[in-house]
Amino acid sequence: IVGGGANATILHYVRNDQPLREHDLVLIDAGCELEGYASDVTRTYPVDGRFAGPARALYEVVLAAQEASLAGCQPGATLPVVHDASVRTLSEGLVELGLLEGEVEEVVAKETYRTFYMHGTSHWLGLDVHDVGDTNSPFAPGTVLTVEPGIYLPDEGFGIRLEDDIVVTEDGPVNLMSKIPIETDEIESIMNR
Repeated sequence: IVGGGANATILHYVRNDQPLREHDLVLIDAGCELEGYASDVTRTYPVDGRFAGPARALYEVVLAAQEASLAGCQPGATLPVVHDASVRTLSEGLVELGLLEGEVEEVVAKETYRTFYMHGTSHWLGLDVHDVGDTNSPFAPGTVLTVEPGIYLPDEGFGIRLEDDIVVTEDGPVNLMSKIPIETDEIESIMNR
């Protein structure tokens, strides 16, 4: 998936043939297979090399949700636990930025966040990109899953998603995508060299 501007708000955008414009964000969801095992990674980049205005603020909310969900990837946790961490953090950010009204508890309970975040946070990863399994199965050491929160604003013309592949270990999560830049300052530095 390579979607710029409003095309980044289409979860499985496949045309991949539209020009990227200055001030757009471009969402790239990609992966590969190695020895039969799949990977899945998503990053969102500013086309002109700088996160500006609301794009920066929303990116930081998605990044905070990513970090909260990664912290929840512990033995005994489940996919819904990881999702709940993203939902809470995204809801807090959306309320703080004025995109949603009300108390965070109410936003979560009434699922009003779904206007901007309509998919799950995680899926199993293995022999297939969306591998099969019981979503309520507790994580055991060796469990592999994705963590991919996002915010989508079609009317404003941008979508932001960050996705990493995680291995649960007895000592906590190991992020297999940790070497791919994700912080705003690091991305801007690389893009403006």
